[in-house]
Amino acid sequence: MSTGAQWQGRLVTVAGLGVSGIPAAKVLSGLGAVVTVVNDGDDERSRAQAADLLRWAAEHEAAVEEPRGSITVRLGDGATLPEGTELVVTAPGWQPDKPLFRAAAEAGVEIWGDVELAWRLRGLDGRKVAPWLAVTGTNGKTTTVRMLAAILEAAGLRTAAVGNIGVSLLDAVLGNEAAEGGSEHGEYDVLAVELSSYQLHWAPSVRAHSAVVLNLAPDHIDWHGSMAAYAADKGRVYEGNTVACVYNAADTATEDLVRGADVEEGCRAIGFTLGTPGPSQLGVVDGILVDRAFVENRQQQAQELAEVADVNPPAPHNIANALAAAALARAYGVPAAAVRDGLRAFRPDPHRIEKVADVAEVAYIDDSKATNTHAAEASLAAYDPIVWIAGGLAKGATFDELVAASAARLRGAVLMGADRALILEALRRHAPDVPVVTLDRTDTGAMAAAVQEAARLARPGDTVLLAPACASMDMFVNYNKRGEAFADAVRALAAQRA
Repeated sequence: MSTGAQWQGRLVTVAGLGVSGIPAAKVLSGLGAVVTVVNDGDDERSRAQAADLLRWAAEHEAAVEEPRGSITVRLGDGATLPEGTELVVTAPGWQPDKPLFRAAAEAGVEIWGDVELAWRLRGLDGRKVAPWLAVTGTNGKTTTVRMLAAILEAAGLRTAAVGNIGVSLLDAVLGNEAAEGGSEHGEYDVLAVELSSYQLHWAPSVRAHSAVVLNLAPDHIDWHGSMAAYAADKGRVYEGNTVACVYNAADTATEDLVRGADVEEGCRAIGFTLGTPGPSQLGVVDGILVDRAFVENRQQQAQELAEVADVNPPAPHNIANALAAAALARAYGVPAAAVRDGLRAFRPDPHRIEKVADVAEVAYIDDSKATNTHAAEASLAAYDPIVWIAGGLAKGATFDELVAASAARLRGAVLMGADRALILEALRRHAPDVPVVTLDRTDTGAMAAAVQEAARLARPGDTVLLAPACASMDMFVNYNKRGEAFADAVRALAAQRA
């Protein structure tokens, strides 16, 4: 475990301003490190972030009797390693081939991510150490980690959903700003930690109590360089696990990662399935989520955990998320009743299979968070028949597999966004009889037109589903804004037809 004295006067370079870099710089300077923040950008936003950080540093220095560390910021030059750097702490999005990291490697300087920093600071100066229950995967991470936190809270544990979900893992570990669920001193019994492939790449020392890879499909290949490298970084979440490595029985790639992991003696492989579970698995029997892993006689016994109806929404991929969350909670010793109560209390975030309205006997569903083909396929599998609204930035994805798997459910499709032609070509190959409307525009107002066209194609009993299978940045600030535009358009449609 670390002590504050170890950081006094240490020269640390933080790569990147933003949600990871700024908290890291504050923590390190507070411990006495001499921090230089480097940032590629020198735009208005970066300058404002730098000014806020330097203002905080000045106020912090004035507020303490014995000033310890310091912060300087270097904008517009994220490539050069500051002289004397002893450690680099990077924001997770910075790619491994950056010149800064090549320079660090040549100088023998270690590179940590903010997650690695949080792990190394556990127990700092006698603070309580909370075990980590870690969640990663291509899709479903945020939903699963929030389900897990709800279950842990239902068991009476002090916990928080942290990490890639957008809540600072550093703050949770250090108790700087207690998230909801902690004690008055910001201490936790256990943490539900969402980890991205980027974060895992820069976190070689993390050793979770238990962890899950929910699923594995091509994503962020431009960052990792190959599917094999992406999978390897995801698989790091299993390294050194002490109690359970949870895998998706329907996704053999996740089980392969478990087989290849170097874990503590006695750590178990636990599967989850939407079918009847075998020994050491959780699954579904007659509409009941059951546990055949954490019971006394798993060869012959099963523990009822919850009903499928307790999962909100009860779409197949969301039931899988619930089973994964339940497996991690059970690995930590949570009773079955808390699994049920936590799932009942859980409410999904906006833009994740969210029903906006019924208009003229047609359901309008917002799954703007389906930003890749794997997520969109899971969403499309939950409804039938569907008028599908899709398109945006494909990020190098192909759509043949998605369209072939979903063609039988499609009443029609409305395509928009920069890479709409790629989806159109896949529809022509695999669903040539499905009516398609293509909107040759990328302005934000295109969403209202898309909803109008979808309403024209839909029949009573159908579902109009926004599951773009693409990123949003060609037309919207983020997927949240895209989902809001869809919801606004649906409400306008409802008003027209009232």
